[in-house]
Amino acid sequence: MARYEVNEAAVAKARELIAARQYVLDSEWGDVQPDADAANAYLERHGWADYSGWHLGLKVGAKNETKARYAFAYGDFRRVHRSGLIACIYRASEWRHKQVETAAHDLLQELDRVAGIE
Repeated sequence: MARYEVNEAAVAKARELIAARQYVLDSEWGDVQPDADAANAYLERHGWADYSGWHLGLKVGAKNETKARYAFAYGDFRRVHRSGLIACIYRASEWRHKQVETAAHDLLQELDRVAGIE
């Protein structure tokens, strides 16, 4: 099974976006999650460093600057999606990537606090 470590740069980016209120509280992640075409377009305009900031997990052993390296997307390349964080928690939990699960959970709690969700 693949192993993932937490992408601390992505956690920091998500925190910045949450603090700036750049988030979506209600969305269907399956409908708004960036597809391959959106990811390719974003990469062309912004490069690998910015692209990686939208993924909470880094696949251990995968080469940098390959799509295989980055996993657990949490936003749409503009905003954090609450549903994206929930999807990260679920997927990381399902595949026992505890550190990624915990990072996504902490971000969800922060988002809910900032948004006033009790």
